[in-house]
Amino acid sequence: MQPVYSGWQICDETMTVSEILDIALSLPDVEETFPFGENVLVLKVKGKMFLTISLNSIPLQFNAKCDPEKAISLREEYVDILPGYHMNKKHWNTILLNGTIPPQLIRELITHSYELVCGKPKR
Repeated sequence: MQPVYSGWQICDETMTVSEILDIALSLPDVEETFPFGENVLVLKVKGKMFLTISLNSIPLQFNAKCDPEKAISLREEYVDILPGYHMNKKHWNTILLNGTIPPQLIRELITHSYELVCGKPKR
């Protein structure tokens, strides 16, 4: 199925690895690991992955866990949200940071992935 472009637009900014890390590391008990080599940063909570960042990819991309129904909906709406690369495609999305996905949505996707793994954080 081809992505739907209703409301699709180029955002003025793309996020950097540092910005992705700032969001993820602001959540409780997150640890950074490199179990797949130096080019893939894996963020875990309670010993379980919730985010992988491909450090060598151009454009920058990351995998985030996602509710299966929401994953399908996001893939239909955004051309740069794809089934998870090297992951269970039902439960993971790959997000390409080309400037087409609003930064607020990126923050929401990171938090959603975290919450799927360990529940909502206590603030």
